[in-house]
Amino acid sequence: MKPEAVEALAARIPDGARVALPPDNSLPSLALAKALIRKGARGLRLIGVPVSGLATDMLIGAGCVVEVETSAVSLGEAGFAPRFSAALKEGRITVRDATCPAMHTMLQAAEKGVPFMPLRGLIGSDILRNRPDWKVIDNPFAGHDGDPIVLLPALQPDFALFHAVLADREGNVWVGRRRECATLAHASRHALVTVERLHPGNLLEDERLAPGTINATYITALAVAERGAHPVALLDEYGADNGHVAAYARAARTAEGFQAWLAEHVLAPEAVA
Repeated sequence: MKPEAVEALAARIPDGARVALPPDNSLPSLALAKALIRKGARGLRLIGVPVSGLATDMLIGAGCVVEVETSAVSLGEAGFAPRFSAALKEGRITVRDATCPAMHTMLQAAEKGVPFMPLRGLIGSDILRNRPDWKVIDNPFAGHDGDPIVLLPALQPDFALFHAVLADREGNVWVGRRRECATLAHASRHALVTVERLHPGNLLEDERLAPGTINATYITALAVAERGAHPVALLDEYGADNGHVAAYARAARTAEGFQAWLAEHVLAPEAVA
């Protein structure tokens, strides 16, 4: 698989697509999020797996998003996600609330090719009352005793976007212990991946690396983007730039501050380079 430019990966994503993003502690591709902003993406329906972070807040602030389905949107230690909060208050986005187990369960259903999967722990919650697409039935194996359980529909994103340390020239991608990214790739129609660098051999032929590798069958395209997860951490490669995230959180409290931050860190020629 020949690597593409990051901008070329973003160009594959049409307006209105359902786009799944991992959280800030699990291989998010900030490089691809920024490329989508530069592309002028519109109408995206984001899926936070299982929570959403900086990439989601940036995309919302840039006007790229109409809907978010997730269990939370947060900047972690830097506090609430300011552009998400503002868009929600102003009615500019729709939020489909969920729980972390629910998000994983719906994706696992798509991964397995089944229309739904059951999950406990939702009955009696406000979330269930506001999700008419989630159905409560009696457990058919419980006899006449009654045993309600929730059925969740399969969730198949159009695109999964994430950043990894390694890919090889066959298109296999190493995600280490972050196996939720494998579920994302399996469940989605397409997986677009940025990586720090290319591995000289075949990842699946290395006994140490193969267990943490996603087969190229599930990877649509990839691009090399050094420090493509910055300012969040990437496994053992580099730590989080907490000062950068905190500065973003301060700037993004206002629309004007966010636009100034965007101009410097996303749209400026040196930011693209």
